[in-house]
Amino acid sequence: MGKKIAQIVLAIVIVGLVYVIYGQISTPIGYDKELKQKKAQVIERIKDIRTAQRSYKSKYDRFTGSFDTLIDFVLNDTLELERKIVDEDDSVAMAMLKKMGKKNIEKFKIAVIDTIFSPRKLTKTDIENLRFIPGTQNTEYIMEAGTIATESKVVIPVVEVRAPYKMFLDTVKYKQEIINQIDDDVNNFHRYPGVKFGSMETGNNEAGNWE
Repeated sequence: MGKKIAQIVLAIVIVGLVYVIYGQISTPIGYDKELKQKKAQVIERIKDIRTAQRSYKSKYDRFTGSFDTLIDFVLNDTLELERKIVDEDDSVAMAMLKKMGKKNIEKFKIAVIDTIFSPRKLTKTDIENLRFIPGTQNTEYIMEAGTIATESKVVIPVVEVRAPYKMFLDTVKYKQEIINQIDDDVNNFHRYPGVKFGSMETGNNEAGNWE
């Protein structure tokens, strides 16, 4: 009887060890998978925000810190573009333009939403959801905009949009892994612990930290 009890206890211990070892292996693997998948989604959308911000700046010479303003711009505003009237290799047509005193350029307007994401087509819903971090319950990206003076005293517009890991990863299931990730990014690599583009401290051409 004593031997049988010992065998049962040993079996329970073995099962427990297997469970612990499996957890130690599967948790980091699961975290790496979640990080890769969710980070890719966050980057995809933040790229669209950057595209919209750059377009907004091209028209208004500044960035905006308001998602309401940015979304309204994309949905309802227009951009003025230029195109050539005739082929410059067409000497007859070029001569006619010169005779008429016209330049070989005409300006035209196009809806922002119809051009800046080309060849992709974003819907009205896609644009309205730009503010939200994918996979969250309507958690918004953190967005700031303003101006700074460079070392040469030139005032330039700047923008920064970011999504910390804590906003889009499972902080319950992967609490320790996220703590380790943040510590590694901040203290070892000296980089932002999450996804971001731009900077409120320096002009960096809206560079993304994933690039």
